[in-house]
Amino acid sequence: MIFGNIKNTEEFPYLEEQIKECFEYAKNHDLASYEKGSHEIDGDRLFVNIVEYTTTTPEERFWEAHKNYLDVHVMLHGTEQIDLNFIQNMDLKEFVEKDDFLPMEGEKKSSVVLTDGDFLICYPSDGHRTAVQAGEKPETIKKAIFKVRI
Repeated sequence: MIFGNIKNTEEFPYLEEQIKECFEYAKNHDLASYEKGSHEIDGDRLFVNIVEYTTTTPEERFWEAHKNYLDVHVMLHGTEQIDLNFIQNMDLKEFVEKDDFLPMEGEKKSSVVLTDGDFLICYPSDGHRTAVQAGEKPETIKKAIFKVRI
């Protein structure tokens, strides 16, 4: 996992070209104006899901990872906590191939809080629990999640 801000992507010259492509796309398109849903960029190699939801308590959320795609979360508006742990520390459930979804259970090892412009890159070994409220109250957020085929 890699955490940063889209304004400072030059600090990450070692990132894969597909990830740099996500950042360029985000900089050159008004993602905040996109409707919720999936938006194709380059077929199933690269697309972006625009999501809007209200954050909640960790107990109301689930753990996940992916085998076929990297997730590049880019916060457009709001504040969200994403809990993290490596999948080798988790109790893995049955992988759902058609959804590229690996459910799991376990405990939080660490977390990051995304605010406007922050990004989090999740690799296949990075279990993550999204939509966790960062403070005392839930908040409605809007976020772009780039899906990069690996």
